Order: sequence, then C-alpha cells, then structure tokens
Amino acid sequence: MRPSGRALDQMRDISIEVDVTRHAEGSCMIRCGDTHVLCTASLEERVPPFLRNSGLGWVTAEYGMLPRATTTRMRREASAGKQSGRTQEIQRLIGRSLRAGIDRNALGERQITVDCDVIQADGGTRCASITGGWVALRLAVNALMKAGDIVTDPMVDPVAAVSCGIYAGQPVLDLDYPEDSEAGTDANFVMTGGGAMIEVQASAEGSTFSQDEFGAMLELAQKGVGELVAAQKAATA
Repeated sequence: MRPSGRALDQMRDISIEVDVTRHAEGSCMIRCGDTHVLCTASLEERVPPFLRNSGLGWVTAEYGMLPRATTTRMRREASAGKQSGRTQEIQRLIGRSLRAGIDRNALGERQITVDCDVIQADGGTRCASITGGWVALRLAVNALMKAGDIVTDPMVDPVAAVSCGIYAGQPVLDLDYPEDSEAGTDANFVMTGGGAMIEVQASAEGSTFSQDEFGAMLELAQKGVGELVAAQKAATA
C-alpha cells in the first residue's frame, strides 16, 4: 500500500491554472498533489552572444525553491551568493527539455526564459517544473503569434515529465515525498506528447533494479505523461 493510498499506476491530482501573473507573456500555476510550482515565460528580442545573426531562437530556464517550500525553512541561495549544484542541474534539465519541443528556426532570433519557482514541495518538483514550464512557454508563443511576430507555430510537440520508482518492491508512478525518500529506485522520465523520450534519469537509491523493473517504470511513465499532456492541452486550449 502506498502512503497516499493511491494505486500503483495512479497519478496525484493535477491542476494547471493559466494567466496567474499580470506581466509575464505566459504563466501558470501547476499543482501535482501537494507540489505547487509557479511557471512564467518571459520574452526578450535578443539571444545569447553565441546565437547572434544565426536566425535561431533560444529557450532557457531558471529554477528555485521558496524558503518555506519544505517542512523547514531553507536559506535563500541569493543570500549564500551562489546557486547549489542541485539548482543548476535542475534548471539545465528544464531548459534542455523545453528546447526539445520547439523549432528554434521558427521561433526566430529571440529568447524565452522560463522561470520555475517552487511554492510548495512534496516530491517531483523538477517534473512539475518541466510540465508547467511547457504550458507557460506555449502561452508566450501564442502571444507572439497573435501579435503577428511569427507566422509558423514553433511548438513541435508538448513536453512533460513524471517520476517513477521502486517503492516497497513495486514499480509506482508519480512519487510524492514519503515515497521518494524511501524508494529503492528513483527515476524521472521526460517525454514528448508523441511518446519520444527526451531524457531519463534513473538511479538505484537503496538497491539495484532490473531491466524488467525499468521496463515497468517506463510503461508507467508513458501512462503518466499521457495524462499530463492531456492536462496541458486542456489548459492551453
């Protein structure tokens, strides 16, 4: 039995509320159970120096957690003067994932920065950030198209992410914190709406996992991503 009482292949409740901030070109609040992430997409008519005069656009991301996103207050990274290695790794993952779902030629020579701020954490914050980040990006691109700044939709395919793991000897979908902290294996799957894999992060936390167990987690992830993509499309319709 999972601590939450969910079935092995059952996602947490998902909600995506769009246009939650006034100034960002795209924004949403994504809630995956008790994990809540504010995602905003900001447009700039410039690109990093290495892309100037290339005709290619760029999508990048930043990630952070509010001090009381968890059970005890965390020190703000700004007060420490540097980002943690975990933060840097996660925001690079978000950026890579979102770029995989966009045609940078069609975007044109402009940059969209997706900011993912964790308001409340209960496991799966990077997955929620990717899933919500795509929604914010979709809305920002919609604004570009409505203004006539681009004529071809650069959004190739939705991008979403979900965690899976081996908990109490069983493959489970969408780990919350009690499961994540005790799981023998923890994996994150980033996939497109069409089922292509963008990135897989899997590690044996307490014991090794077999090929069959990995296959079971992949099947669960495909199911979960399908549900997340449906929620993304409903939110941006």
